[in-house]
Amino acid sequence: MSIDTIDRSALLDEADATASKAAAALGGLQNADGHWVFELEADATIPAEYVLLRHYLGEPRDAEIERKIGVYLRRIQSPTHHGWGLFHGGAFDVSASVKAYFALKMIGDSIDAPHMVQARTAIHKAGGAAAANVFTRIQLALFGAGPWSAVPTLPVELILLPRWFPVHLSKMSYWARTVIVPLLVLAAKKPVARNPSGVLVDELYTTKRAKLVSKAAGTKQAWTTFFNGLDVVLKGVEPLWPKGTRQRAIDACVTFVTERLNGVDGLGAIYPAMANSVMMFDCLGYPEDHPARALRANRSRSCSWSRTTRLIASRASRPSGIPRSPRTRCWKWAARRPRRARRRGWRG
Repeated sequence: MSIDTIDRSALLDEADATASKAAAALGGLQNADGHWVFELEADATIPAEYVLLRHYLGEPRDAEIERKIGVYLRRIQSPTHHGWGLFHGGAFDVSASVKAYFALKMIGDSIDAPHMVQARTAIHKAGGAAAANVFTRIQLALFGAGPWSAVPTLPVELILLPRWFPVHLSKMSYWARTVIVPLLVLAAKKPVARNPSGVLVDELYTTKRAKLVSKAAGTKQAWTTFFNGLDVVLKGVEPLWPKGTRQRAIDACVTFVTERLNGVDGLGAIYPAMANSVMMFDCLGYPEDHPARALRANRSRSCSWSRTTRLIASRASRPSGIPRSPRTRCWKWAARRPRRARRRGWRG
């Protein structure tokens, strides 16, 4: 069928009807306070990070869990590019591939196994481990498997900045806030994984310097140069930062995290935030049985960020008979009126 033979009017009517059904279904699934919650499925990075977290903490190995994760990671390894993507059948992603390779090696896969050789070759072709994204470089640095100098400086004092400052946590998504705040503490403390097996991934680095390129759309070279220069300055002055201010910032990060823990779904209801918070509490000396360190990974759910996506879709296709929920606007209000919101039980 050619495009000329398509009945455009019928096609639009069908699209409108489908959008109306989808919007109505989403409306029926919305919780009373205005948000949506669904079971979360993830790519290879989440099971890989779970394996690495257990070894970071030096916890007893769960051979059966590691065996199952190993089977899963090998099964979803791409038969074409031999690495791992960010979604089913997706293109090669160097960061996901580095984490999956690291986890498989930690589990016990030989680096000479065919699937490991193929993965390593693909990673080298993409620039090696040094070409991975910031979060992966932080993970490598926490294991002593990569230098902190390759990680952009994340001053923990960021959390103390006033709301009017151009860079402020309230200007980030909820997902980003819950992931970044514990990372600020880790970047300040620079702990080293217990890693009882002593597994590293030196073989993933190449002799060439990786060219780090932003994947953000419309990136301007002037801004890249500015932030690279700022990072040099921050790295130089970091040892001179007042200890009292640094401790106050760390305490603020801990408060940020603990007041958002509900004892059920973990920080942000997403695994990276939960894992980062566990490592943060560990490096600050919290005992293993402390309630704040409980990792609720089995209850990971997509919450605020998926809510926003669905809200946009619902608004874009909302039929006139389905009203826009006023409760969804409360989330934006909570960020702008934090004190009043907290009195009413909101945590953003």
